[in-house]
Amino acid sequence: QKARIAEGQDLNRGRRALAILSLAELLGMSVWFAASPVMDQLRATWGLSVVQSGWFTTAVQLGFVAGTLVVALLNLADVIPSKWLFAGSALSAGLANASLLLAGGFMAAVAARFATGFFLAGVYPPGMKMAATWFRSGRGLAIGTLVGALTIGKATPYLIGALGGASVRAVVLTTTAAACVAAALVGLCYRDGPHAFERRPFSWSLAGQVLKTRRWRLATGGYLGHMWELYAFWAWVATYLTASAATRTSGGLPVPGFGALEAMAFGAIAVGGLGCVWGGRSADRTSYESLTVRALSASGVCCLLTPALFGASFWLVFPLVLVWGFFVVADSAQFSALVTEVVSPHAVGTALTLQTSAGFLLTMVTIQLVPEIAGGTGWRWAFPILALGPAFGIGSIRRLQRL
Repeated sequence: QKARIAEGQDLNRGRRALAILSLAELLGMSVWFAASPVMDQLRATWGLSVVQSGWFTTAVQLGFVAGTLVVALLNLADVIPSKWLFAGSALSAGLANASLLLAGGFMAAVAARFATGFFLAGVYPPGMKMAATWFRSGRGLAIGTLVGALTIGKATPYLIGALGGASVRAVVLTTTAAACVAAALVGLCYRDGPHAFERRPFSWSLAGQVLKTRRWRLATGGYLGHMWELYAFWAWVATYLTASAATRTSGGLPVPGFGALEAMAFGAIAVGGLGCVWGGRSADRTSYESLTVRALSASGVCCLLTPALFGASFWLVFPLVLVWGFFVVADSAQFSALVTEVVSPHAVGTALTLQTSAGFLLTMVTIQLVPEIAGGTGWRWAFPILALGPAFGIGSIRRLQRL
């Protein structure tokens, strides 16, 4: 009876810790796309091309990759207590985000975005490790909930932008304040759970040990296929919707009213939060591998349907991007959950950081590739190339299943 009581108390504390972490991730990651909903204003201010505007997102990805490489090579996620790494990084990311308001031109603005991504490297991977310390059974759902929260956080700037055409200053300051609150939440209210991972002294060889683990490589192969698609969808779905509406307008067909397209873009990204929770539940009931294959298959089909529905009624287009947004991120947390179980406990933080570093490095290719394709063929044909990612990811996870 005492054991059952203790188990119930741990479960309640775990749920409380997960709620704190989820809220902190939602608030902290809101700075990621802070420039996206006000991109038209920035483009008009500095006379930017569509390709140049893509660098506002690509710079965050590049900064995140640089940050994760530093964290991985120095073993920071396995040496520094996770709560302090998270809190310090969230605060720094907020300040870097605010520096966008001081930028006098394109290059300074891109540098501010790079710095924001660099510090977010100490928010995302440590958050997943922290959640895993509270859950052994149900770990897929726990990490899925966390990733779902940060997905909604990344969509938040679009919601702010949809509320009456918010200014650059309003969006940047709101998301900066959110990141600072995230730092305070974790720093003051969080502690690790009963399944904390072993900590060891710094080792230059730790990253190499992780890279030699075949199961980690296969799990990361699935993750790379997922990331090939994910951020390009998030970065350009609003532009796809706008281009689709413009096609209808030129043909004299009805289009949604003011603010509706921004709200649709918010919905297409934010619905991924529900997808992550569904993915976590499904993975715990079946397996991480089977869930990722299902989600990759569904999102890949959505990629291929975008040309057929481009310029069609928004009663068709919006459901397509909603379904895509649900499945495109539903498997994201499960690649991370897989990693927590296929590497040595003392290397979990480094393994997660290396995985996310490789994935975000790849996203820069498709974030820049999609508008290049759109420039040559129009937005109707911009997205099908993303289906290559799910196809590759499914192949990698199938090999992991056989192993």
